[in-house]
Amino acid sequence: MDNLIGRIVEVSANNITYTGKLVEISETEVYLEGESGWIVIPLEQVAAIRAKETD
Repeated sequence: MDNLIGRIVEVSANNITYTGKLVEISETEVYLEGESGWIVIPLEQVAAIRAKETD
């Protein structure tokens, strides 16, 4: 997952897909920088992290 740091990603958690720049993955949380600010998602709720497809 470290190869995705600094890239725009999609994070699936609790049936919601979050999009933003992946800043950090800690032992307990995933940190994204989104359009409207920071998004912090508990790691235990994350189902998938993948690079966002570019059109």
